[in-house]
Amino acid sequence: MPKPPPSPPPAPRRRRRSSGEVADRILEAAAEEFELSGYSGATTAAIARRAEVTEAQIFRFYASKQDLFRAAIFRPLNRHFAEFQARSTATRGDGAAGASPGRDLARAYIGELQDFMERHSRMFMSLIVASAYSPDTAGNVTEMEGLRAYFQRGKAMMAARVGEDARVAPELMVRVSFAAVLANLMFRDWLFPPGLASDAEIREAIIDFVIQGIEANGPVSGL
Repeated sequence: MPKPPPSPPPAPRRRRRSSGEVADRILEAAAEEFELSGYSGATTAAIARRAEVTEAQIFRFYASKQDLFRAAIFRPLNRHFAEFQARSTATRGDGAAGASPGRDLARAYIGELQDFMERHSRMFMSLIVASAYSPDTAGNVTEMEGLRAYFQRGKAMMAARVGEDARVAPELMVRVSFAAVLANLMFRDWLFPPGLASDAEIREAIIDFVIQGIEANGPVSGL
């Protein structure tokens, strides 16, 4: 009597992901899905499949698709700002010759902000479309927790540099600077016809414009 074929080895058990890992994966998957399909086309079922979680797990972290949409846009923005601040603080504190002065750090941050917005341009465009055509979907953009937190960080940074007697209020300045970068990216095709300037020239012009605006409150001495 022939021997039965050997049983296949048991599949390795997948390591149980921590709550933080699950939350990060959901946010990454949501960003990918919203960028691919827009707000209306993305579903929590599709996001769950992409993140390899259940929809129930998504709703443990986010009360609604709307909340997840907001988080997917603005949490990475805040994380990018915090990481840049940490890097710039380390650069200033290491005492190394040739460490970037404040103006160079400001230029570096505005350049990185342009890169960040360009990578996530479809997300920002989805937010603009949702705000214009489905206000209930996007909610009050200015009251979004993630965006408000970003502006508060920027206000604190600017207030520490210029003090209380600034010509332009730090809270207003940080919002205008953000708007200048975002608007130039979102409406680039409208604003810059072919042949007007290269991408590099446009980037440098935006950086110079924002820095000159910030310097209405005095020279940029640090971030």
